[in-house]
Amino acid sequence: MLRYLNLALLVAYPVAWFAPLMRAGLLPLFGLSEISVMTGLQSLWASDVFLALVVTVFALFAPYLKTIGLALLHWNLLSARCLPALHVLGKLAMADIFLIALYITLTKGIGVGRIEVAWGLYLFTACILASLWIGLCTEQNRDMRATVSDSET
Repeated sequence: MLRYLNLALLVAYPVAWFAPLMRAGLLPLFGLSEISVMTGLQSLWASDVFLALVVTVFALFAPYLKTIGLALLHWNLLSARCLPALHVLGKLAMADIFLIALYITLTKGIGVGRIEVAWGLYLFTACILASLWIGLCTEQNRDMRATVSDSET
């Protein structure tokens, strides 16, 4: 079950990257009516390359690499010794949710423009949380198998 849910994330992540995260009016950083991960990254690449690189790693590469790693692990194509590295990738992937929350909080707090959360933010958050849950369940399953193997010998 976990392996198929994890494979579904390989499709859900790209959809979430292009889905509208929020609708904004008069937002100084983006100047867009609908903001997705991709349109946000495009704007960042035009204005701040370093920040764009950091957000690209956290929003795209970290969660997708973790999902691929878990898929390889579920299909016994990767050693369980890689689980700590996959766990770190999952923690890095959570950083982009906080970054988006920071944008919303700052914009609402300073009263510049109007922000409405769109369905893509929920999808993107669900992908990250599902990946975190799958990773935790995978670690628990591996720990239980190791305990059973140790008790048998």
